[in-house]
Amino acid sequence: MQHLALLLLAGWALLAQPYYPGRHEDWKRDASGFDKSKLAEAIAFAQSHESKTPRDLKLAHDYSFGREMYGEAQGPFKPRGPMTGVIVHKGVIAAEWGEPDRVDMTFSVTKSFVSTTVGLALADGLIRSIDEPVRKYVTTGEFDKGLNAAITWDHLLRQTSDWEGTLWGKPDWADRPPVGKAVDEYRTRNHNAPGTSYKYNDVRVNLLALASLQVWRQPLPRILKQRVMDPIGASSTWRWYGYDNAWVNVDGVMVQSVAGGGHWGGGMFIHALDMARFGLLTVRNGEWNGKRILNPEWVRLATTPTKVQPNYGFMNWYLNTGRGQWPSAPESAFAHVGNGTNIIFCDPSRDLVVVLRWIEGGSVDGVLQRIFGAMKQ
Repeated sequence: MQHLALLLLAGWALLAQPYYPGRHEDWKRDASGFDKSKLAEAIAFAQSHESKTPRDLKLAHDYSFGREMYGEAQGPFKPRGPMTGVIVHKGVIAAEWGEPDRVDMTFSVTKSFVSTTVGLALADGLIRSIDEPVRKYVTTGEFDKGLNAAITWDHLLRQTSDWEGTLWGKPDWADRPPVGKAVDEYRTRNHNAPGTSYKYNDVRVNLLALASLQVWRQPLPRILKQRVMDPIGASSTWRWYGYDNAWVNVDGVMVQSVAGGGHWGGGMFIHALDMARFGLLTVRNGEWNGKRILNPEWVRLATTPTKVQPNYGFMNWYLNTGRGQWPSAPESAFAHVGNGTNIIFCDPSRDLVVVLRWIEGGSVDGVLQRIFGAMKQ
């Protein structure tokens, strides 16, 4: 009897272990935790709110960011697929629709991969503290003058640096500038002390990618592949691009510094199933099948509200502080978000990941509300 009891306990312990997918083709699919009719309604609602921007993303760029001063594209674009989604509950795929294995641009979701390379550098001791000035690590001139010298890694990660300069031919002020005569006033304004203001700015995001490259002395896609994407079982189909002119000499070898989004082209091209894996990694505090991929302290910091922008943690971890982003979701939820809209929504309280691609941003909470309503108690 005692032997049988021990076997039963061992079996229950095994069943209690969280599920992690192996290969994509072996990933378990089970919707038994959902009311099927309500789940179908959630999917139909999502599909009925596909983004209205052109599927030709180069054309979409020309209609939007391309109209800015210095708005010329410098990286690759690719036509997108249909509105696509993946729902992962307790590690298992509960639903998928659209073209989940289609590799598409993912725009500013890329920023979460940029910040991840910084987190890995911190874990390895290549960066001693995120509160140290970046100029101690990057000596190529970007942080030498004025207020730029006081910028820390934390300021860059939270988009509160207000860095002043030009990178890859794009001046900082040309990213999402005001319109009309206000452009000249904005261009010549006095910059704020680092940490005192928030500005979503892709020039400064690309600066963080360059700084991370200078620390690693290796291409960031290689670091991400070896340290994150391969260990979590991601496919070999994703690609991370920089701009055509974003090449630097690293120890005698020319290396492309990657882009942190698709503002001027480039960034991460990836499919929804790989996005779901990254979401599962972050919703489970950086652990994958018993292996620590990301430091839990890094995840805690990434989900800590920025003082001057409480709904933002590290790039590009959007927070639900005060339930302001997604009223239907708990305050502990967070998401990796990019233009399109592309979103990897993470709800640790439900062990739930929802990937939505090419959906109207204002419809995301409606989809989530319906998904929550479809879940069985």
